[in-house]
Amino acid sequence: MEQSLQAKEKRNMWIIGVLSVAIPVVVAILLFMPAKLDLQASWAQMLPGLNAVMNTSTSAALIAGFFFIKKKNIMAHRVSMMTAFILGSIFLVSYVIYHSTMEGTKFGDINHDGIVSELELAAIGIKRYYYYVVLISHILLAIVVVPLVLLAFYYALSDKIEKHKGIVKYTYPIWLYVSVSGVLVYLMISPYYPWN
Repeated sequence: MEQSLQAKEKRNMWIIGVLSVAIPVVVAILLFMPAKLDLQASWAQMLPGLNAVMNTSTSAALIAGFFFIKKKNIMAHRVSMMTAFILGSIFLVSYVIYHSTMEGTKFGDINHDGIVSELELAAIGIKRYYYYVVLISHILLAIVVVPLVLLAFYYALSDKIEKHKGIVKYTYPIWLYVSVSGVLVYLMISPYYPWN
């Protein structure tokens, strides 16, 4: 019996490890492929706004989950965290669809010609650096948070509460930062979308 539990634990850790590598790799491949997918997806223009709503909702669910666990309301905590997980998963699919079908938007491209000229650089000034700090930290921590979230959920669902508590000390603030910074990135880049 003990061996089968250890084998199951090992298998689950292997699955979490594979997903933790596969998700960022697949996302990177889809984002940086030389040609965009042709899904006849003019509707994809609405996805960044939808993604911002999902990130905002994820942030709210995470904050609610934090307060519920502080009040020892385990059921409400679980519902909040499952909501955050589902929203994050839908966001990931939506994000990949958008970036694999639409050309990237350049921060500061005021005239929407795909080039940020010296004049445009001068017009946006130091805001560009703030944008890239938020964007890069968001991307790097989004990669880091994948295995942490998967482990936190695995430990919670398998009733390994001490391990769950240990990992969420790191997972929660990173996940909250990623969801909030996703909204900030949207708010900063949205004036430069060609359809705005």
